[in-house]
Amino acid sequence: MPATGDQIFQPSHALGVILALAGGTMLSFGGPIVRMFEEADGWTVMFYRGLAFFATLFAIVCWRSRGRVIERYRQIDRIGLAIALCLGVGLIAYVFAMLNTTVANVTFVIGASPLATALLAWLVLRERISLTSAAILSIALLGVGIMVLEGVAAGRLKGNLIALGAVVTYAIFIILLRKARNFDMLAATSLAGLVAAAFGFFLADTLAISTHDLIVAIVFGSVQIGLGFTFVTYASRHIPAAEVTLLTLTETILGPVWAWLVVGEVPSIWTLAGGAVVLSCVALFAILALRENRPVGGTA
Repeated sequence: MPATGDQIFQPSHALGVILALAGGTMLSFGGPIVRMFEEADGWTVMFYRGLAFFATLFAIVCWRSRGRVIERYRQIDRIGLAIALCLGVGLIAYVFAMLNTTVANVTFVIGASPLATALLAWLVLRERISLTSAAILSIALLGVGIMVLEGVAAGRLKGNLIALGAVVTYAIFIILLRKARNFDMLAATSLAGLVAAAFGFFLADTLAISTHDLIVAIVFGSVQIGLGFTFVTYASRHIPAAEVTLLTLTETILGPVWAWLVVGEVPSIWTLAGGAVVLSCVALFAILALRENRPVGGTA
């Protein structure tokens, strides 16, 4: 009997590690890909990237649903729609942050997402945060503050603030996933692509795009973010969420490296300093969560 989607994704720690690393690596290519666009503006990119993202996840939903695709989409409730809206806005914020500041600034700021998620979980879901975790969160905020202030000095405040907006929307996205953790929300997640595409459709000056930029946009939506989010989502089924957080730090570490190697973008010393603080805090926070066997920055 051929293996079905559910049979393929049976619990396996090794598979979870591979998926998390693959997801983080895929997501790390976002910065260099943004720099590859030749003519298309941000909203035009969002239209085609959003469609590619939706098409990729829709194909996976079709494979996983075994002929019940329409039913999967009919089951989307208010939480599912909120998930689609939050992630869709986050996809937009990510691109415009990249267009307004350095790749390193964006990846390091977004790297604080697990900590922002924990803080939001404390505020909304009343999940307990220990004094140690609170101290780590405070230090991480200091690291983000260093990068934001550096952005002010370098005239890149707008990009840093948009990156913070991406962090907030992603944190809300994760919180909503936790609330709906007993359901497969991949169909709802796929609609985020349509949300982003809709914004692009109405706000772009033109949807005309060169063949080069169209190919880059499709890779951006299907491979970088589509497969990236899919790998991370399924990784959380096999390994603790804190371990997923640690392994997907490959995005934050590799992102500035690819930007340096591919487009010659060198981060400032203050960006590196603030990023080091954030990375250290996230790693420490995830290690503590693993020891305490509790979720952080991912689906529970």
